[in-house]
Amino acid sequence: MIEEKNETNGDLEKNHNVWIDIVDPTDVDIANLERQYSLNKKALDRIRQKSKKPVVKETDYNSKFTILLVLKFNNLEHIESSPLYFYVRDRWLVTIHSSKLDLVTKVKTIITDRKTILESSIDALYYSIISSIVEDYEQLLTAIELKVFDIERDAQHRPSRRVLTYLDTLSRQVITLRRYFWDARNVINYHLNMEKDKDDIKYLNIVYNNINQLIEMIQSYQDTINSTRELFSSSVSLQINETMRVLTIFSAIVLPLSLLLGVLGLQGFDLNNLDEPPKYLGLLVTIMLSVTIISLFVFWKKKWIFSYEKEILNQKSEKSTK
Repeated sequence: MIEEKNETNGDLEKNHNVWIDIVDPTDVDIANLERQYSLNKKALDRIRQKSKKPVVKETDYNSKFTILLVLKFNNLEHIESSPLYFYVRDRWLVTIHSSKLDLVTKVKTIITDRKTILESSIDALYYSIISSIVEDYEQLLTAIELKVFDIERDAQHRPSRRVLTYLDTLSRQVITLRRYFWDARNVINYHLNMEKDKDDIKYLNIVYNNINQLIEMIQSYQDTINSTRELFSSSVSLQINETMRVLTIFSAIVLPLSLLLGVLGLQGFDLNNLDEPPKYLGLLVTIMLSVTIISLFVFWKKKWIFSYEKEILNQKSEKSTK
């Protein structure tokens, strides 16, 4: 069983499953671990270097050293990764991590949900902790998924340089997460193949399927990001086209009127003496209004103005009613 006991190290190792959790160890602490428990020197060197490469290694006979990453989504620009080190032997487990990770609370939750772990080997606790870490990966992907949907909506309706920056940042984060998930899958795959005869390996069978699903999901998010880039480019092009269309319509209406005013200016039309307007002023105003109305009518018939968006809305409403 996993208990707290005031016994010597030899009695603990002989009579009980022992879990030793070490938080923010110093070099002196690591040296004491190496001396008291004969831990592998190369494994301890990885801990001193704070290695973040997920890996599993057999260090001595019937013992192994494992590194997994605990991931936390803070914001779009920063996904925090903290290494969790495992050293496993027949009847005891050593975990080493930073104070950012509350592993004791996590293990208490695991034991509360799975009472049988107390009667099982130390591998059951080891596998359950790995399983819990992968479950946290799923929550991380949920946060990423919400961000992807938000950015996709902004790219369609409010394209801006900020959205493009978010897309680049999110793409880098997705690529990084995919690499982390691949490494975690390799760790789980190692246990499933090398320790398949152990009874407690059942705690990792479902986890392997879950990590494969996470990798597929992260790949789909990458595809969504790429399609969002194309959507962003299309939205920007549509905005430019809309701007040019408005400017073209404005120019088509104003230029003929400017031409008429220019011709009248050559004829000596005096804007400073409006008490006696020229006789052709009424004709001029009529022509200018006619040009404006005819231009607007032609644009409307060609569906360049007024009716385009309304027609789209009507089509959508008809489809929804059907």
